[in-house]
Order: sequence, then C-alpha cells, then structure tokens
Amino acid sequence: MSSLARPGHRRSEVGPVELFFDLVYVFAVVQLSHLLIEHLSWTGAAQTAVVFAAVWWGWNYTTWAMNWLDPTRTPVQLLSGVLMLAALGMSIAIPSAFGDGAWLFVGCYLFMGVLRPVFMMISYRGRQLATNYRMLLVWSLFAGVFWVLGAALPAEWRLGLWLVAVLVDYAAPLAQFRVPGIGAAPMHLWDTDAEHLAERNRLVFIIALGESILLMGGSIVGHGELTAGLALSTVVGFASLFVLWWNYFALAGPETRGGDSSTGALRSAYAYAHAFMVLGAILVAVSIELRLSHDHLTPATVLVTTAGPLVYLVGNVLFLRYRFGRLARSRFLAAGVLVVLTIAAMPLLEQLPVIALSVAVLAVTGSLAAHTAYTRNRRTEHPAE
Repeated sequence: MSSLARPGHRRSEVGPVELFFDLVYVFAVVQLSHLLIEHLSWTGAAQTAVVFAAVWWGWNYTTWAMNWLDPTRTPVQLLSGVLMLAALGMSIAIPSAFGDGAWLFVGCYLFMGVLRPVFMMISYRGRQLATNYRMLLVWSLFAGVFWVLGAALPAEWRLGLWLVAVLVDYAAPLAQFRVPGIGAAPMHLWDTDAEHLAERNRLVFIIALGESILLMGGSIVGHGELTAGLALSTVVGFASLFVLWWNYFALAGPETRGGDSSTGALRSAYAYAHAFMVLGAILVAVSIELRLSHDHLTPATVLVTTAGPLVYLVGNVLFLRYRFGRLARSRFLAAGVLVVLTIAAMPLLEQLPVIALSVAVLAVTGSLAAHTAYTRNRRTEHPAE
C-alpha cells in the first residue's frame, strides 16, 4: 500500500482539507451563475454549459483522487492547496473565459488535469492505480489539445473546440481509459469507496444550494426597500430551494447509501448524474435572481425557471437508475408537467405575473416531494406490500 493511502479504518472519512478545497467552488458557482445571467441567450447557455462541464470535471477528478489519498498527510494537503489555487484561477477566469481570460481558464484546468495523475502515479508507483492514472493522463492530454486550440485560435472557434474537449474528457471513463497500443483501465480496476464519494457529492450539492441563498440575499439587499412583492418573491424563492433540498437530502439523501457499489455504477451515479443535479441547482439560483430583478416574464426567464428543476430531475433519474437499478415514474411525470408549463407560459408572457410561473413550478416540485415522502413512509410502515 502507498504511504499516502487512506487507512482502512478511515477510508470513508471526509478530511478538513477536502472541505477547505470545496470552498473555492462556492466562488466558482457564483461566477457560473453570473456568466449565464449576463449572457442570457442560446450562445450564452452553451458557453455556460461548457465552462460548467470543465469546472465540474476538475472537482470530480480531485474528489476521486482523494478517495485513495490520506487527507491527514502533509504531501496530500499541499497537493490540495495547489489544486485549490488552480481552481481559484479557473473561477476568476470564468466571466472572461470566452474573451481575454481563455488562457488563464485553460491553463489552470490543464495544470490540475496533469498534476493530479502525476501525483497519483508517483504515490502509487508499481501498483495498479498508477497504471490507471497513466491512462487517464493520456486522455487528459488528448483533450488538452482541443482546450489549447480553442484558446489559441480565433474566438469564433472556441465554443466548438472546447465542446470537443469536454466530450473527450467525459468519454474517457466510458471508454475505460483505453489507449490503443498501451492498454486500458476498466472500472473494476479502480477500488473506490462508495461512502466517501456519496458524502463528497452531498457536500457539493449543499454548496450549489448555498450559492442560491447568496444570490437571493444579495439581490434583496440591492433593492434597498423590502416591498410586499419582493417579500413574496423571497418566500417563493426560499421555498423552491427548500423543496429542492428536501427532494435530495430528506428524501433521496439516505438513498445515496447502499445500492450498487461497483465502480461503474458509482462513476455513472456521481461523476455524471450528479453533474446534472448540481447544474439544476445553479439554474434554480439563476431563475430566482432573474425573478427578483425583472418585472415581467421573458422567454429566457421562463426557460431558466423550468430548466432548473428539469435538469435536476434528469440527474435524479439517472442516479436512481445507475445506483439502484430502478426508474422513478413520479420524476418523469413531474418533468412532463414542467414541459407543459413551459409551453403554456410562452404565449402568456405579457399577462402572467413573474411570480405566477414560480408558484406553478413550486407546486410541481413540492407535490413530487410530498408524493415521495408518502410513498417512502408507506413502504416503511407496510414493508410486506
């Protein structure tokens, strides 16, 4: 075993340095929200999605590396500090990633993408994990070609090239990190700890919800005077966040324990499914900010308001499918109602108050939470049914 490996009796423990690392992502999520708010168009949405994908992958790969590293060891803490500084650089560059900040964004992302596997290869040299990370490094360098080209070539090429880079990065685990002529690193060769990954993903989801509170509070303070309409919007916004938390933690949270603990299932449930859930929480934050700062509905406001819960539900369905092998029909029904609401609201932009759509969406997500709670309690009280 590597001298930097987690002791068996503390394998699932989340160390203080991991919590400290996550603090950078409070800032990153705020920056992502502002990027979409300031570029509220289809192009702006695509740019936000690509930048989010990179930010999430940087956090995800760091979390997986810490799955094997002892957070109490000094070299591991120094690694976390350096990665944290690089993540901060990425976050600073987010608003200008498609402008003058492209090189800072790409440079920090690629630095993290090289440092992590090199550190793991040295720490676990001669062991299977070092071989796994060698394959991962090759894929990261391949994706890095497109990241660099996107930063170097004219700006109109950037979105397309960075989209290819994201697809390569995200395809790597699905392709078992296979490198022709060298080998592969199938998922069963990655000895992961399910409880550690579950806890880390729960914590980052809290960060995404916390960012919503920051945005909402800042917008309310910016208004100066707390009017009745603003107070109502605040209550509805907070209720939307609480229901999202309730759906994840009070209802689905305990289900992050147990289920299929194979590395392939954990990869799909956390690396991919949780990306949708966190992005959904960010979109909810953006929708609250838009409602507080706009007096009337626009097509963009409608789409963002319904997209937040919809994207979250996509992630929730994928999580339950990959971790527990089942499909939640109630989630599909809720998603269908949200789509209908979106279509119905578009012709009524001038007639509908801003708060009306928010209340309708809250009714859908609240009903889903209530239904899940009822079903859950019924199973507990009548396990034989």
